[in-house]
Amino acid sequence: MAIDWFKQKMTDALIRYLTGKVRKYEPFSVSSPEALAGVLQTADVLLVEGNQRFSTAVKYLTQSTWSHSALYVGPGHDLPGVSAGEPALVEADLENGVIAVPLSKYAGFNTRVCRAAGLDDEARDRVCQFMIDSIGMEYDLKNVIDLARYLVPTPPVPSRMRRSMLALGSGDPTRVICSTRIAQAFQSVPFPILPVVESLNDGESAGREQTVKEILEIRHHSLFTPRDFDVSPYFKVVKPTLESGFDYTRINWKQSENSDADMAETSAEG
Repeated sequence: MAIDWFKQKMTDALIRYLTGKVRKYEPFSVSSPEALAGVLQTADVLLVEGNQRFSTAVKYLTQSTWSHSALYVGPGHDLPGVSAGEPALVEADLENGVIAVPLSKYAGFNTRVCRAAGLDDEARDRVCQFMIDSIGMEYDLKNVIDLARYLVPTPPVPSRMRRSMLALGSGDPTRVICSTRIAQAFQSVPFPILPVVESLNDGESAGREQTVKEILEIRHHSLFTPRDFDVSPYFKVVKPTLESGFDYTRINWKQSENSDADMAETSAEG
């Protein structure tokens, strides 16, 4: 019992450290909750950069801006932690496991919306229900301990090994990581994210040109990261600013005396 108590105390201390905020966080791709709610569809994946120490390790190992992912399930669900009628996300949280959170949680964060192309209404509902049914599952803390080793500024991990570092969790099916549960939700439909492409040579006769067949194999869910939804050829990026009817001619640029002089000088030279 004493050993279990000590391990729990150490785990709690590690989680508090990893969830601590980093000093420098620069918002550059921020959409308001209202703008996001205006373009989001159920089963959209919301990628978040994150501003915690834990995010630093994920971003390094994946060589990506995005360290966290959540699935948009929309309003109208009676979910704990979300007010009635409020747009909701389901995510795997380091401290609380799989939970529902309001979309407004990520106001002020750099985000990206990724949408599965061609997914029909029935399939989107199934993906959302898969995540809703997962609420209450625990976060894979063994994966947290693995990632904690890579929080130094430049950990000596070869690029070819970085993805595998994110698959070091316990393997317990009742414990999850943020992107892996979402990957399982899409695989349950099934919908591809980044399948393994296996090349096979067809035809072995010497006088016959060999053709190559590509077979799509489902990648194990433990190998998925938030970045994969961004780079997947089967997900499209949805940008709220463009969806709302962007017109560059309506931008009010800040003008200074120097900029006016530079423009006049350029016109004279022309």
